[in-house]
Amino acid sequence: MAFSVVMPALEMAQETGKLVAWRKKEGESVAKGEPLLEVETDKAVLEIEAPADGVLAGVKVQAGAVVPVGKTIAWIVRPGEVPPPEVASSGTPTRTATETARPVMAAATPEQPAGTGARISPKARRLAKERNVDISHLRGSGPGGEILASDVLAAAEARTAAASTNVETPGSVGRLMAERTTQSWTSVPHFFVVREIAAGALVQTREKLGPAIEQALGAKLTHTDLLIALVARVLVKHPRLNASWSREGIRLHPEVNIGVAMAVEDGVVATVIPNANNAAPGDIAVQRRDLAERARTGRLRPSDIASATFTISNLGMYHVDAFTAIISPPQAAILAVGSIADRVVPVDGKPGIRPMLTLTLSCDHRVVDGARAAAFLNDLVEALREPEQWLR
Repeated sequence: MAFSVVMPALEMAQETGKLVAWRKKEGESVAKGEPLLEVETDKAVLEIEAPADGVLAGVKVQAGAVVPVGKTIAWIVRPGEVPPPEVASSGTPTRTATETARPVMAAATPEQPAGTGARISPKARRLAKERNVDISHLRGSGPGGEILASDVLAAAEARTAAASTNVETPGSVGRLMAERTTQSWTSVPHFFVVREIAAGALVQTREKLGPAIEQALGAKLTHTDLLIALVARVLVKHPRLNASWSREGIRLHPEVNIGVAMAVEDGVVATVIPNANNAAPGDIAVQRRDLAERARTGRLRPSDIASATFTISNLGMYHVDAFTAIISPPQAAILAVGSIADRVVPVDGKPGIRPMLTLTLSCDHRVVDGARAAAFLNDLVEALREPEQWLR
């Protein structure tokens, strides 16, 4: 029996997906649950697993193609079996979804590549050949979309200008991060609340629990792990901070799923610790370690980035004192964590040195007001003063 491989719907309202790469070649054996392909969403590049055992066959979409959700892009068949007739190759190259979506017309339109018949003046064609300009990507400015000599010259000048400028082309994660942060910053009404707190109890708790967790589970306990556990527990008391803005109004989430911002080669992805309010620090440390490894190697799964209700971004390891973070929609808030550093502070009316930590809470004002944000931070400060009480 043949199993179809379709472009998955990984997010709400998703209509298309971009195939980044096949992890298997046509004709190779695959096992159910084995990495089969990589798909780009508006959050990250995700690893998609094979739906069945068999042989990859009938591949009709190649890397780079944008495909409608639900469309069959390949089949997994038994050895010796062929894909169903409607998708099997018939001696002609398999078209990608982008190619099949483009109608075949007797007369080319201005948007079509020049190689398929777009009109181009003889002079423009000669200049394109001399200056090595690919006319298939040009839009003509002449009557009916005709490509003129001026269009070719402009393209050549633009290419020369780009070559002379130090321009870095972002990868998939970097481009998606740029798009999402721009969308958030321009559409979500941000406001910020800042607290500087004593971090001595947090440091002591890590020193106390860390060795046993590392010995038992093989994972190093970090301040981020403890913050995830404490923030999640405090969020239970403050459901508006664990909510989302929607067209229908404010949506309160029954689960507390903490997103953790992680740096990768060309940007940042937010992986998710589900039900973090019920997870022990050691379990969180193991999950965070595994997520960081998959993020670093580009092997994130859809479930690794799905359904976050609140995000923590910690730059303390980079010695950043404090910063403000951009909310990841549709979440209502994100907590920015600075470094723990010794500072001179008043202690019983006298100057003293204590390890201090700055927390900056970014909130969506449609969901959270200043009073609710301040109340959440107050409770979080109390939790950080007595971490073990909250972790029981």
